[in-house]
Amino acid sequence: MDFAKIKLSGIGANGNEKEYSLADFKGQRVVLYFYPKDNTSGCTQEACDFRNNMNRVSAKAVVIGVSPDSISSHKKFQQEHGLNFILLADTDHSMAETFGVWGEKSMYGRKYMGIIRSTFVIAPDGKVEKEWRNVKVNGHVDEILDFLAVP
Repeated sequence: MDFAKIKLSGIGANGNEKEYSLADFKGQRVVLYFYPKDNTSGCTQEACDFRNNMNRVSAKAVVIGVSPDSISSHKKFQQEHGLNFILLADTDHSMAETFGVWGEKSMYGRKYMGIIRSTFVIAPDGKVEKEWRNVKVNGHVDEILDFLAVP
């Protein structure tokens, strides 16, 4: 898959807005995680788990969160929870579709399209090294840390 060409607006760990491409991170390992919506319970827990473990994760990889939310939503999410990593606004779900994580979901019997919570580790050469699909939030960051072999 040629996801390196996709460019998305996002905010950095410092809250500054800019356009990002995965090609920007060539030579670095990236933990790219897709989540459904800012400020929902599971997504907030997952983001805070990354935040709380950032010193351990950042020794081995750059963390990038991706959802269909807007930049303004991401800024509020980042500020409210002190998030210390990049958040990308995949408003047209182009990146989610490329990674195969945009799909049919169901809640209370209603079917709709949305993000299927998933995480990918991208190797320094730009290839997907590991993927987790239909992620359960509890313990997921620990799974990633185990994979990255961070002590």
